[in-house]
Amino acid sequence: MPSFDETITANIEASLAEIPHPSLPKGSNIYGGTKIFPDYQAENGESYFTLVHGIAHESSVSFVAVLQATRALRKGFESAMYFYGLGAINCLATRGFPTTGDSGFPGEQNINNALETFIAEGGTVFCCRFGLALHGGREEDLIEGVIPAHPLDVQDAIIHYARKGAIINSTYMV
Repeated sequence: MPSFDETITANIEASLAEIPHPSLPKGSNIYGGTKIFPDYQAENGESYFTLVHGIAHESSVSFVAVLQATRALRKGFESAMYFYGLGAINCLATRGFPTTGDSGFPGEQNINNALETFIAEGGTVFCCRFGLALHGGREEDLIEGVIPAHPLDVQDAIIHYARKGAIINSTYMV
């Protein structure tokens, strides 16, 4: 700790002594665990469609959308995701620092890893070519298995999945 005068040192000690830290040991429950709704599983032919318009590692909603689409897939839904606009950046295999695939900070590759899992487990991922172009991404930079799509496909994909009766989860970063 830096050197402080006696008054500041005394105030630091008093502040630390006011409330014990940590107040609970690691592993203590501070929230209940009751699940309100049943653990629904897909019925025959049901689909789950997710739209993502958020930047990787700057939009927690983008990462959560991938996790939810994966959970839907594991519940038996035909699960597909469509990344458009700035969301297209999420689909780039060439992200990383100092080299592609590296994490310049913990969690930088979370979305990449989660998308690879989603695809490996049978999920479908579309990525808007225009969204890629707007942000300097190239088709050859896409994560293996990501399907490049025409910009006009965004609306038609929504219509397609709506007509199938899909649950549609649309995420957006402002």
